Amino acid sequence: MKVIEIHKDFSEYPGLRNCSLSDKSGEEFYHTMLNFSFYDAISSDEKLIVDLDLTSGYASSFLDEAFGNLVYDFTKELVMQYLDIISLEEPHWKDMLINKTFIEWEKRRLEGNSPKVYIIHTPWYRYRNNKFELGVWENPDV
Repeated sequence: MKVIEIHKDFSEYPGLRNCSLSDKSGEEFYHTMLNFSFYDAISSDEKLIVDLDLTSGYASSFLDEAFGNLVYDFTKELVMQYLDIISLEEPHWKDMLINKTFIEWEKRRLEGNSPKVYIIHTPWYRYRNNKFELGVWENPDV
C-alpha cells in the first residue's frame, strides 16, 4: 500500500485548478506526484491511498483537476480499482470525486476531450491501447 498525505507530501495549502492560477495547483499535484504514485501502485499491484486531511482546505477545482486527470490518463475502472481517497474531516470530497468528477472525466476521456495544461510538464504516464506509456500528451497553448 502506498500513501500520499497531501498536507505532508505536497502542501498544507493546496491551490486552485491549474498552474496559471496559483502555486500548488491541482495540475501541479497531478503532474509532480499523483500520476507517478498511481502508476507505481498499479505496477506493484497495490492500492494508492490519498489522504486529503490536515490541509487548510481545498478548492473543488484543485480536486477536480488532479483526480480528473487521473481518470483521463488511467480510466475510471483502474482508478476505482487502485485508488482509495480518505478524509475524515471532509468526507463529502470523496463522494464528489467518485459520483461527479470520475464520471465526467471518464466521459471526457471517451470523447477524446483532452485536458488543458498550462506549463510544459515532464513526461507522465497514460494507459493507452492496454499498456502504459510515458509521454508528453498535451502542451500548453502558447
